[in-house]
Amino acid sequence: METKRALAQQLGVVVGFDDPNASLEQYRTPPELAAYLVHLADLQGDLEDRTVLDLGCGTGMLALGAALRGPERVVGLDIDPSPLSIAKRNERKVATATSVSWVRGDATVAPFAPNGDGVTVIMNPPFGAQSGNEHADRAFLTTAAAIADVSYSIHNAESQDFVESFADDSRGVVTHAYETTVSLPRQFDFHGADSKEITVEVYRIEWN
Repeated sequence: METKRALAQQLGVVVGFDDPNASLEQYRTPPELAAYLVHLADLQGDLEDRTVLDLGCGTGMLALGAALRGPERVVGLDIDPSPLSIAKRNERKVATATSVSWVRGDATVAPFAPNGDGVTVIMNPPFGAQSGNEHADRAFLTTAAAIADVSYSIHNAESQDFVESFADDSRGVVTHAYETTVSLPRQFDFHGADSKEITVEVYRIEWN
């Protein structure tokens, strides 16, 4: 197994959105954060011989990270066709061990029904930071609870009570939680600074 640092280096070539959509909260997941999530999933045995589904995959950062670790199958699902085309180009640059199926679909209505057991969801859902889009990550967690037996997700700071309560109500349990700071570049006109440091949290949830 390659190190987390090596994985982050490999993912450094993954480019982000050409024209990010603010309403969809489209941001490139930092390679270091993606590498942490994927490395943790690998250490927990949640990638090998399993189907890995990246909900709201964007340009493919998490899906490609998982595909570098050689699971049985990887699917990247996104509602926006534009980043999916970028994800396909990113896949060619990364040269993954497992090919990725890029699928257009709405992650919030569980359009994907994997065959058999062993489904791991990985995702960086919208945080619900935009007005009128509060708790947007709830719908993504609902899908994960419906189709996976384990999920890894990235959330805004101070989400622990919400995530643990949701898991409790959905026959799930949070087994790992991790907090870190990431830098997001200026992408939209309403951003005042060139970049912003934000605190995010990563959760592993087992679903029953």
